Amino acid sequence: MPLEEPRTVWVATIEVYMPQMSGKRIVAIQINAAGFAEASEVDYFITNQPKEIASAEWIALAYSQRNWIEVFYREAKGWLGIHEYEIRDERSMHNHWTLVFTAHSLIQYQHLTGGLQRWSKEPLKTFHDALRAYKCAVEFLMVRWINLFPGVFAAHKANRGLVWA
Repeated sequence: MPLEEPRTVWVATIEVYMPQMSGKRIVAIQINAAGFAEASEVDYFITNQPKEIASAEWIALAYSQRNWIEVFYREAKGWLGIHEYEIRDERSMHNHWTLVFTAHSLIQYQHLTGGLQRWSKEPLKTFHDALRAYKCAVEFLMVRWINLFPGVFAAHKANRGLVWA
C-alpha cells in the first residue's frame, strides 16, 4: 500500500554476524533527517533478507508498509478474537488463524467494495463499522435460513442434546 504522503528518509545498513542466530543479518538505522542531531524519528531494524535484497530503498519501503500489518493485528485481536482460543495442538492454532485471516479478508473486501453498506444506515468509515454491518448481515441470513429450514436446524440441535422448540 503506498504512502499517503511521500517523505525523505536516510537509511544506513550494515551486515553483521549475530550470536545465537544462524547466518548474517542486515541491521539498518532509518532517520527522518540528514543527521542524528536534526532527526526527530530514529528507527532500528534487523532482517534476515540477503544484502542483495535489503538495500536502503527496500528497508524504507518495507518499513512504510509495516503500519498496515499492525492495523491488521489490532483489528484481528480486538474484533475478530485472534487471541481468544482454546486449542491443544499446532494444527488447531493454524486452523484458528486461517479462519481469522479469512474473516478479516472477507470483511475488508466487503468494506472496500461497498457490499456491506446495504446493512447499515450510517457510512462504513472504519473496519469496526464494516464488522458491525457484517454481523447484522450474518444474523439476518441465519434467522432467515432457520425460518426456511426449521427441521434441519432442530435436527442439528438434537444431535447436540438440545431441544429447538
